[in-house]
Amino acid sequence: MREFWITGIALFMIFTFLITKLSLKHYKKENGDKMWKQFGIRTRYWQVVVLGSLALTFLVLFLLKWTNILTL
Repeated sequence: MREFWITGIALFMIFTFLITKLSLKHYKKENGDKMWKQFGIRTRYWQVVVLGSLALTFLVLFLLKWTNILTL
């Protein structure tokens, strides 16, 4: 069970970092500095990043469990 949680947290952190690195510049450029400084725009961005990371983490953990690479 410990391996499952360690793997899940590590995957979530990696996916969050990768999504942020890939999309932050584009998102700031698309919305402009004035809009980026508003609280709602940043909140929406981070919500999308966290939900995307959770979805990818869930998918990878499901595939690892389904292929019996990760056992409980």
